[in-house]
Amino acid sequence: MSFQPDEIDRKILIELQRDAGRSLDDIAKSVGSSKTPVWNRIRKMRERGIIGPQTVILDAEALGFEACFFVLIRTSAHEADWQAKFLATLRDRPEVQEAHRLAGDIDYILKVRVRNARAYDAFYQALIAEVRVQSVTALLSMEEIKSTVALPL
Repeated sequence: MSFQPDEIDRKILIELQRDAGRSLDDIAKSVGSSKTPVWNRIRKMRERGIIGPQTVILDAEALGFEACFFVLIRTSAHEADWQAKFLATLRDRPEVQEAHRLAGDIDYILKVRVRNARAYDAFYQALIAEVRVQSVTALLSMEEIKSTVALPL
């Protein structure tokens, strides 16, 4: 059963998506409530799994990760053991920021963040050494126009 936030829950979630590091007092003030009811709502949403772990968003380029590749993978192997090994390989690679299984001509798309093209090649060589794939196409992102993890509440 999906969670149906009321107006206060929605305001709290919007504020947390903007900056979860703000104080509870600031969030309560922004949503027009007091601290204790806001804290109780946040706690309940965490218990239900609506709010996941809190983290920070790092500036990849400022840290030297200047290359973002979108990697399109086709495979002719769809057996459960191949898929389990492939997924484990992706989870073990810190360069892989996102991985999606697709419908259509491409089986998987990965978002891979690395320092440069040489680092991407090392990632690519390690990937194909671990799992058999039919084809790999790498697309270099020239410019990030928009990136968000915020949901349109």
